[in-house]
Amino acid sequence: MRTNYHTHTTRCHHATGSDEEFVLSAIKGGYQELGFSDHTPWKYNTNYVSDIRMTPEELPEYVESLRSLREKYKEQISLKIGLECEYFPDYLHWLKEVIKEYQLDYIIFGNHHFHTDEKFPYFGRHTDTVDMLELYEESAIEGMESGLFAYLAHPDLFMRSYPRFDRHCKLVSRHICRTAARLNLPLEYNLGYEDYNEDHGIITIPHPDFWEIAAHEGCTAIIGVDAHNNQYLETPFYYDRAGETLKKLGIKVTDTIPFLTGK
Repeated sequence: MRTNYHTHTTRCHHATGSDEEFVLSAIKGGYQELGFSDHTPWKYNTNYVSDIRMTPEELPEYVESLRSLREKYKEQISLKIGLECEYFPDYLHWLKEVIKEYQLDYIIFGNHHFHTDEKFPYFGRHTDTVDMLELYEESAIEGMESGLFAYLAHPDLFMRSYPRFDRHCKLVSRHICRTAARLNLPLEYNLGYEDYNEDHGIITIPHPDFWEIAAHEGCTAIIGVDAHNNQYLETPFYYDRAGETLKKLGIKVTDTIPFLTGK
């Protein structure tokens, strides 16, 4: 079954395509189930305003829009409503209230910042030192062990900015993969940068060295499109290639996730 639970909307300020266009593109691309997981809002204790996520005030409309589309296209595709969330300890109580209030189907773990983006930079651009690499590992493991998330998105995100896959990366990757395997938490094989990598002749994520470690540690993978443009969903080339790559590595692949109960 072709599924994707990592889909964004224009509310994050860096995606293209209406909510309905994402649904129509997923149907065209042969997806049986599509999950929306736009970047979660956070109700900060400060006056900080993020430029990569919706505001708390936009959340009701996000849910309402997706529920309407779920009903409209129920005969053609299954739609799930979620969020991509960081592990921000000071704000988890608020997040749990949001999950319950809006009866979200799931949340995925996008480890973008250490504990809060009010103070700490984006791991995908600023993990260029061992200190930042270790913060990435600490945050990833804390988040996975919280039990809140359906899976860890782009677990190798640090390789977007770390200069090379060295012994520090091997150690961090091993710790992350062992934790995921112990918790039976899937790791996402993220397709969001595949076209960029090929256009520029570079390797960032998914990073082959990380995934060799994931295979050795017995991890389970889930393929995520990380769709910031609805057209990403229309051509399944990268999706199918990812499945072949993971099969060659001997990594078990799941196409579904556990949904929240008792919402």
